[in-house]
Amino acid sequence: MIGWIVSKLRLEPDSFADMEYVDCIRELIGHEMVRSMKNYIQHRDIDSLEHSLYVSYRSYLVCRRLGLDYRSAARGGLLHDFFLYDWHIEKPYRGLHGLNHPRVALQNANKYFHLNKLEQDIIRKHMWPLTVTPPKYKEAYIVAAIDKYCAFMETFNFGERKNVHRLQSLLCS
Repeated sequence: MIGWIVSKLRLEPDSFADMEYVDCIRELIGHEMVRSMKNYIQHRDIDSLEHSLYVSYRSYLVCRRLGLDYRSAARGGLLHDFFLYDWHIEKPYRGLHGLNHPRVALQNANKYFHLNKLEQDIIRKHMWPLTVTPPKYKEAYIVAAIDKYCAFMETFNFGERKNVHRLQSLLCS
């Protein structure tokens, strides 16, 4: 479905969109705890920060194109996996990572940042339908779908993430 949306909307990043995206996440990406996400593997050889940037940027582009709250989608997408541990090795709680990490990510995000209701819903509900309660907002559905698309692409090593690498260089400058 996401592939269809991308092809139908002809999503091609431009330099204005890149800089606008960076402005949306500037407060978050500058924080040491967000940058520490690079220390945790998410899928295969992809760290949590790269995965979250991939989800965040794609969500930003889709929401911007659809006239939705792209700023909240970018911020919520960046923090959706802000759980700060390697889920392949350790878990600070009992139970399945897929069911519990959205709650942990939201607790961490609220600890370091002021989030609006939409951003909180994106983080809390991004594992839907695995987690029972559906999102309240269109943007949260979009981030949840894009997260699954990105996880699939990363897990099976499909496609290139050249836009994420370009964004990482922009963010480091």
